[in-house]
Formats: sequence, C-alpha cells, structure tokens
Amino acid sequence: MAYNHKTELSKPERFAPGHRLCSGCGAGILCRAMTRALDEKDRAVIVNATGCLEVSSFLYPYTAWEDSYIHGAFENASAIASGVDAAIKMKKKKGDIEGEYKVLVIGGDGGTYDIGFQSLSGAMERGTDMTYFCYDNEAYMNTGIQRSSSTPRFASATTTPAGKVSTGKIQDKKDLTEIMAAHNIPYVAQTTYIGNLKDLHEKSHKAIYTPGAAFVNVMSPCPRGWQYPTEDLALLCKMAVETCVWPLYEVIEGQWYLNYEPKKKLPVEEFMKLQGRFRHCFKPGNEWTIEEAQAYVDKKWNRLLEKAK
Repeated sequence: MAYNHKTELSKPERFAPGHRLCSGCGAGILCRAMTRALDEKDRAVIVNATGCLEVSSFLYPYTAWEDSYIHGAFENASAIASGVDAAIKMKKKKGDIEGEYKVLVIGGDGGTYDIGFQSLSGAMERGTDMTYFCYDNEAYMNTGIQRSSSTPRFASATTTPAGKVSTGKIQDKKDLTEIMAAHNIPYVAQTTYIGNLKDLHEKSHKAIYTPGAAFVNVMSPCPRGWQYPTEDLALLCKMAVETCVWPLYEVIEGQWYLNYEPKKKLPVEEFMKLQGRFRHCFKPGNEWTIEEAQAYVDKKWNRLLEKAK
C-alpha cells in the first residue's frame, strides 16, 4: 500500500488525546500510528500488557482506546491474543460476527523481552493471527527505571547505577527482533519515530494485514529513563538510526530487507551524548566505554548488511 501522509492524517483518531503518558514519550505516537494503519472499516481488539502504556491509557472508567481493549498481565498478553484470535474465528464460523477483526498486542520491553517472552514465543510458534507491537524504551520505566534485557550496555538504571566502581549495565542488549525472525513467522520489522512516520506506518500496515503472526519492534525513547529534554524525542530517534544503533529493516518470509542506510554513518557517541543515562561514559577514564559501544554497533551493523538486501 502506497503511503499518503495527508490521507493517513485525515483518518479519525482511534487513540484519543487526554491520556496520561509523559510529555516526550514515544508510546502514544506508536498507538496513534498503529491504529491509524488499520483500514477504517476494520475493527480491532487491543491486548495491552501491564506497563506505562496500560496505566496511562486505561484508568477505569476512563480510556483512550476507541477499539475493544483488554488489559492483561505482564506475562500473558500474547496468550490472551491467542484466545481472542480463536474466539474471532469461531464466531465468524457460527455467523455471529461479520467483517474484519484484527488482533493487536502492545507491550513495553519488560513485558515483551522478559516477563512476557514465553507467551510471545509460544504465540509466534503457533502462528497466531496477531500483530505484536513492542514499544522498546529499554528499561522497566513504569516501576522505577530498572534495567531489562533490552537495556543497552553501559546505560545507567536504578538497578545498574553508574558510579565510582560501575559503568552501568555490563551486558549487551538482547536482540529480540532477530529472535522473532528466528521463529520463521511471515513478517518481522524494526522501526522508530522519524520524519513523517512513513516507515512506521507502512510497516504497521504490512504487519497487520499479513496473515499469521507478525512482530514490530519500535524504539520508543523515555524522557525520564533516558534523561533527555522532552522536545528531543525525534532527534534521539534520528540519531539512533543515523548511528546504526537502531537500523530500520524488515524480514518478510525469511528474506531480510534493509530499509535505510545512512549516507554517512555517524559515530555512536552522537546518540549517547544526548542522554543522561550515558553521561558517565564521557568522563575522563571512561573513553573505553564509548569505544566498546562503537565496536558492538559496528559488528551488529556489518552482520545485518551481510543478511539484508
């Protein structure tokens, strides 16, 4: 489907304003883009894992969601989606409902990379007809900015604080997009909030309208956890892409496609210096942290270039 910015923006909102998400948070942008990617005639059932988005968008009796909405636990959002998918198919078979119903699951990295990984992997392996969107803010932001397996190496979090004897988290970030691709599902994508959101919208639409299981991983900066001015959200996403910290690519039926290659790949410090969680890396004596971060990004980028068209 060709992307038309004017047409997409003219669609009625299905994620209403007035939610309680922080200023400068990317999750609300994803919700608007995710639901806007639906064809207007189609309905959706939203399954939301516990996290920042859930507590901010649905505080009974108030909701920001125009579509049917289910709040699940951290660990079982994908299992709930499997049940919803089965119920929709049965109701269609009985003639109880007509038209298209899409099952959309959304969760943060805590409920996706970690606590919800088992049910997510199971749903993907079973081929549940659902699209899982992860808003990856790289820590357990809702419960106090604790590190998750998505937190990058050297990031300072409340459970991996940087100090005199620590340079933040000691492990590299888990690559969940690659793990999902290894499930051999029809569609996997990685994107973020840049430009006119063309990449985000097109991948959301592809994922939703690909039969079977689909997964979209969206870098979603958090102003509190990453420690940046709220107005710098788009800049952070841009720098993540231009430094190749967060490449834009998709995997369609096992074939890897690179969607964007920077004309001039910027050094990783251009991304890191915008965030307070990496402030300690720029102190005298910690230069090695930036060097190692660069080496890791270069290794991952070169491997992606080998796999992708």
